[in-house]
Amino acid sequence: MTDGPHYDHILRGGRVICPASNIDGIMDVAVKAGRIAAVQTDILPSAAREVVDVSGKLVLPGLIDTHGHVYQYVTGRFGMAPDMVGVQSGVTTLVDQGGPSCMTLPGFRHFIAEKAESRCLAFLSAYLVGGLEGHFYPDLYSPDGVDIDATVRSAVANRDLVRGIKAHAEIGGFARWGIRVLEMAAEIGKQSDLPVYVHFGQLWGLPESGTNGEDVDTILERVIPLLRPGDILAHPFTRHPGGFVNREGEVHPVIQAALDRGLKVDVGHGSHFSYRLAKNALAAGIVPTTLGADIHGYNTHVPAPAGTPAEHADDENHPFAGQAKFSLVQAMSSMMALGLTLEQVVPMVTSCPAEMLGLTDTIGALRPGMEADVTVLTELSGRFVLRDNEHTEVIAERLLQPVFCLRAGRRHEAVAPILPQAIAA
Repeated sequence: MTDGPHYDHILRGGRVICPASNIDGIMDVAVKAGRIAAVQTDILPSAAREVVDVSGKLVLPGLIDTHGHVYQYVTGRFGMAPDMVGVQSGVTTLVDQGGPSCMTLPGFRHFIAEKAESRCLAFLSAYLVGGLEGHFYPDLYSPDGVDIDATVRSAVANRDLVRGIKAHAEIGGFARWGIRVLEMAAEIGKQSDLPVYVHFGQLWGLPESGTNGEDVDTILERVIPLLRPGDILAHPFTRHPGGFVNREGEVHPVIQAALDRGLKVDVGHGSHFSYRLAKNALAAGIVPTTLGADIHGYNTHVPAPAGTPAEHADDENHPFAGQAKFSLVQAMSSMMALGLTLEQVVPMVTSCPAEMLGLTDTIGALRPGMEADVTVLTELSGRFVLRDNEHTEVIAERLLQPVFCLRAGRRHEAVAPILPQAIAA
């Protein structure tokens, strides 16, 4: 009488890359009871109930998207279905950036975090209104719409979900209210002892009175002194004014000093991203710490379900009409097309975001005993066209695409309708 199989699954023969464990090589990953059981070479196939051949593929810790917008319905047209952005796109952990506020966090917990197959965390909005409809109602984001004490209380009481604070530093807000909102957001971060994630690059339109004497190229140098080590500067490669690259095309001199004292940089790709300006910043040595996709309802097209009448499938009044498809994996390909290596990009979506979130014991690694969050990618070679919202095109010689992921050992195929298709050059 012999014992049955020791493992539930073995992912066999893939290139395993786990920066947190200093692993990069052809190995097998064994899973038992939803947790990583072993990562080693030549695990006996007979030791598992199921063996999945992943030879020729990349096997990574479950991808972590540091910039999502998945508070569906509550944030209006802005919020996407979490599992479409998450496990159906090969991403096991999502961080909603500023969707829930101290008032709406209970709804995020109940309707999003507890219902989704993807792990859903949040950077709590500094504003009472949260991420309502994105940037369409700037007057809701004034200092009068911030309650420091209530937001700190909510963040501290919900540490399992809230891993940081979201704020904005951009010319539309500065022209209306100056730097006061940022001072309040920084105070929330300090009192709650959580990192503050700051959006840079114009978001809200200017008021009718114009800039009110504000200079977009001084925002960075005024905001950075308010921030602490571990706080995050977002959208370094934005095509909008007020980012890392000034009007003269030069990287702002305060950026390197900020990095030297422990601030972090998140790509926040989305529709802000500019290949042209990214090349400038990378040439100046500004390499991001983490890579968030920034997928939301204004920049990502969701195809209508099968059977939808043609007159309703994609009419001009639909909020997603004419927009693109996108994914975190496509953002990884973007960074590689700019000259970063796969080995540089993988930590940006695994070990580095886990550290940013203070969850290195939980996610971001293929370590025995941790929940089995695993992403399997395929890598295509050739010449593929990638395009940003400035209509700048780059040619990628290597294109990553998700195949499937395991979330706590449960398999999810990469079937999201927002996943882009490869376009040959």
